[in-house]
Amino acid sequence: MSPTSKRPDMAAKEFIGAVEDHWDMYSDRSEDYTIGSPIGFGASSIVYSAEYKPQGSSSAIPCALKVLDLDSLPPHSLSLLQRETTLMSLSKHPNVLRVRGSWMDGHKLFIALRLMNKGSAADVMHYGWPAGLEEDVIRCILCQALLGLNYLHVNGFIHRDVKAANLLIDDDGTVLLGDLGVAANLAEDTSPSTSKSQTVSSRYVASPRQQNSSHDSQGSAASGHSPHNSTRRVVLVEPTAAHSRPKIGKRKSFVGTPCWMAPELIQGKNYDSSADIWSFGITALELTQGRPPRSRESPQKVLLKTIQEAPPTLDRDGGTYKYSRAFQEMVESCLVKDPSHRPTAEQLLQTQFFKGAKKPSYLIATILSKFIAFGYSICDLKYFSRESTTSGPSARTSGNPKLPNSPFH
Repeated sequence: MSPTSKRPDMAAKEFIGAVEDHWDMYSDRSEDYTIGSPIGFGASSIVYSAEYKPQGSSSAIPCALKVLDLDSLPPHSLSLLQRETTLMSLSKHPNVLRVRGSWMDGHKLFIALRLMNKGSAADVMHYGWPAGLEEDVIRCILCQALLGLNYLHVNGFIHRDVKAANLLIDDDGTVLLGDLGVAANLAEDTSPSTSKSQTVSSRYVASPRQQNSSHDSQGSAASGHSPHNSTRRVVLVEPTAAHSRPKIGKRKSFVGTPCWMAPELIQGKNYDSSADIWSFGITALELTQGRPPRSRESPQKVLLKTIQEAPPTLDRDGGTYKYSRAFQEMVESCLVKDPSHRPTAEQLLQTQFFKGAKKPSYLIATILSKFIAFGYSICDLKYFSRESTTSGPSARTSGNPKLPNSPFH
């Protein structure tokens, strides 16, 4: 069965909280697409800007194509990719990026997605706010990310790679969870012996976090990699010591990105959706500083310090902006080392901090307008940045490497 074929059990799945999706699905036919320039790069994938032209239509729809080289992936990843693409096409939530089409061409898997011209929250900071964002902007971004996470969690999945680079921003200010390539189904029991490492997992959602005993709880876009030192995703071999088979609703695979990894995940213990909450707390700090805590350390040091040192905290007054005590307390609640003491996504949404979040359109007036005013999309800037560092000025930039009419230099 190919990675793009639909499994009956997945097709029959009903997603809790699914909403009507007003965006058209695309086709699974390669001839309906025209591939443009690359806009994102992963360990085993490249994301391209593209156009989808429906049969019988005279107009093309801008989209993104994620191309994965299956030859570079271990064999067990193929079944995970199959589940990933199926779930992404069935899942419907305004804050989760949905697959619009997929097909195989030789050893490459093509996944069609909506084109997110505004890039990710990490892109926004990189090109416009390198020192971080102000509180109301952060709260607006995080609240929408929480809505997407809660949708994933209540449907039995964890994301396992929550970070600013995976929070994609739409033209209207809507934030969508993307790059769910390491997400995992909590309902599927996975033995540690099944695979020594994981480079790709499914993608969507996680059930209301199960209440586990303290004993159990102690038992990891359409955009490219973050530019910081320790932000690349690493895949480490799982502990070789004998482990009992994980309980349903728990995971053991060692996946994610070092700076955002929860302590229990690093230690090889069973973990659940609370690991996403830790990563969410780190992402909140990332949005205040322009980079995650410990990002200048090597990945190995990051992992050790996450286990051995106290969790990072929000500096309310030491950065570009001042932040509220409520924000600080929210972050602290997420970054508790005991996962059983972290709040769920649903509980966070009920706090006064997130009840005061502004509507998505707030992002248009505060951050997106800065890019719109100068006529550039994040995709343009990312393409230019790559071209100028690899082959010099391209025809697309009219030989102007400094973009003199932009605020981004």
